[in-house]
Amino acid sequence: MKANLSNPVLMKEIKLRFRSPKSFVGILFYLAAMSLFVIGFIYLMTQDGSSGGYLDPGQSYLLFTMLTYIQLVLVLFITPGLTAGAISSEREKQTLNMLLTTSQTSFQIIIGKLLSSIAFLVLMLVSSLPLYSIVFLYGGVSPKQLLQLLFYFLLTTVAIGSLGVMFSTLIRKTIISMIATYGSVLALLAVTGFLSVFFAVLSQGGASPAAHLFAAINPAVLTASLLAPDSGGFLHEVTNLRWPIWLIYLLFYLVVTATSVFVSVKSLRVNMARGK
Repeated sequence: MKANLSNPVLMKEIKLRFRSPKSFVGILFYLAAMSLFVIGFIYLMTQDGSSGGYLDPGQSYLLFTMLTYIQLVLVLFITPGLTAGAISSEREKQTLNMLLTTSQTSFQIIIGKLLSSIAFLVLMLVSSLPLYSIVFLYGGVSPKQLLQLLFYFLLTTVAIGSLGVMFSTLIRKTIISMIATYGSVLALLAVTGFLSVFFAVLSQGGASPAAHLFAAINPAVLTASLLAPDSGGFLHEVTNLRWPIWLIYLLFYLVVTATSVFVSVKSLRVNMARGK
């Protein structure tokens, strides 16, 4: 049973990644930059004469919002760089053939590469939790909001990471795979936002399922709906639909993750056979 659950690919990749000094230096600089941002924000807000030298819940909530969107940018633009070369880099180094001759199944290889690639980003997200704890000292934010945001950030990270691994499996060149993954992220942000507005205008005030669906799968819209429930109500007013944004987002990205992993597993050894 233990042998079936073990994943040597995952263990090897995690050891190589986390034993590198670059990983810890990267986390150090990230936390240092975030800490300077938080301290600078608190200093500027408390220097305002109208605040009386303290941070009120409204300002604390503003700090929480800014930290959340920084984390969202981190997820959307670092995840492709960590995952888009998972398989293609092995192919370019001519080590994929050796990996495929082991007793590891295609599923174990894909999952090992995916989890090891996003593990570093997950560590960065978790390591920033003490900065969020500063926000709780001043009120304005509930722990439920933080847990919801972390859950959906993790879901988004896994989904985008699975897209990166899929493109890395299908495309032989890492740079092209990275471009395709970043293009997918751009589509999830900009294209879905544009299509949502387009269909909302096209409906001329009537019910617009397409506008609601495209907005619901946009990471920025979901984050706004979790931070401020009123923004979700605004979307309901525009599209005249009451479908829950969080549920649509959850189902869509679970399907994206499952589909990407399935395609990666099915294409891994097929592409190698074609490349011989």
